[in-house]
Amino acid sequence: MPFPPLPPDRWPDAPARYPDPALRALDPRFEELVLFNAAVERIATGHRWVEGPVWFGDHGCLLFSDIPSDRILRWDAATGAVTTFREPSRHANGNTRDRQGRLVTCEHLTRQVTRTEHDGSVTMLAGTYRDWRLNAPNDVVVAADGAVWFSDPGYGILSDYEGRVADLELPTAVYRLDPDRGDLRAVVEDLERPNGLCFSPDGALLYVVDSGSSPRTIHVYDVADGAAGGGRVFVDMSPGSSDGIRCDVRGNLWAAAGGGGDGYDGVHVFAPDGTLIGQVVLPESCSNLCFGGPARNRLFMTASRSVYSVYVNTTGA
Repeated sequence: MPFPPLPPDRWPDAPARYPDPALRALDPRFEELVLFNAAVERIATGHRWVEGPVWFGDHGCLLFSDIPSDRILRWDAATGAVTTFREPSRHANGNTRDRQGRLVTCEHLTRQVTRTEHDGSVTMLAGTYRDWRLNAPNDVVVAADGAVWFSDPGYGILSDYEGRVADLELPTAVYRLDPDRGDLRAVVEDLERPNGLCFSPDGALLYVVDSGSSPRTIHVYDVADGAAGGGRVFVDMSPGSSDGIRCDVRGNLWAAAGGGGDGYDGVHVFAPDGTLIGQVVLPESCSNLCFGGPARNRLFMTASRSVYSVYVNTTGA
């Protein structure tokens, strides 16, 4: 499928004609998800490599990681100001919230998954598996039952840019942690570099990006009784790759896309049947995304050095 570039004058900070051509419908189903008079906005820039966006509605802000800069940043929705939430962040990458609203973070430097308590203290949730250190936890989601699922592809120990160089001690995997019992289990072990992950709205499916396979793919697994089985390829992301992913309430998969060049990079939206139905085209490689805002209908996208947003006609699952 061709991914034609947009006109060079159509990017945030430049006037745009509605409907925004950066919202590209490839199937009538995508037309139901976009708003005629909503455009892609660049809300923050000037960072090194941003990741892990997570919305805090009770504070009206977005937190996101700048991994090489070793900090978590806070974007305030009321003022548009960007301030430092945590520095050093121990090269934090993926973030999410648990069922009690606490921040859960993947840290490259410590090779741990941590939880920030309501009083600001930090609790280590997972750091070892079968007496071996985790490699470098990457992305994280919390299931409806409170279990923490996270990926460990090892990217954070491949260089000193996003962590510290070290050998992988464990095979790459996706893990499930029961934080109440402290039970940690590898639940997906058949991917080269398991990366972004998310659940379907009903929690019956787990989507996982494999950013190390050739071609780059997104897989889907059946979830039952805290286990993931029946893995299969959901989509092929050629000629680029995906990273972070999220589902909306209709079951559509919104996948960060990068490495494919102009016209490809941004967000690719797939219907539950795997059809690519639309794109949010960005001028930078997209690393991750989340839904937020008071109605959960604002898509936030971390992309290379910037953060973008756009209002859509659906809500996050």
